[in-house]
Amino acid sequence: MNLRLQPVQVATGSSDTESHLVFANGFLVAVLVRLSDEHEADAGRWYLEAGFGRVDDPHPPVFADVDEAQAWIANRLAS
Repeated sequence: MNLRLQPVQVATGSSDTESHLVFANGFLVAVLVRLSDEHEADAGRWYLEAGFGRVDDPHPPVFADVDEAQAWIANRLAS
């Protein structure tokens, strides 16, 4: 699975602004947001702000890093 990440800033209404759009085969499949210090123990981790199609999840996960997030997205797309 070939994923492409595009850095963006997302207006989440909080200080979580570092984000990536995630594309698979030219299609937008997810938006990942890096959690700020206001999230205390989760600060610096990555959150699935939005997932589309198979990446949509009613309980969006939090990932240790972008690599973990990409692996999770690729697994969802492959299923």
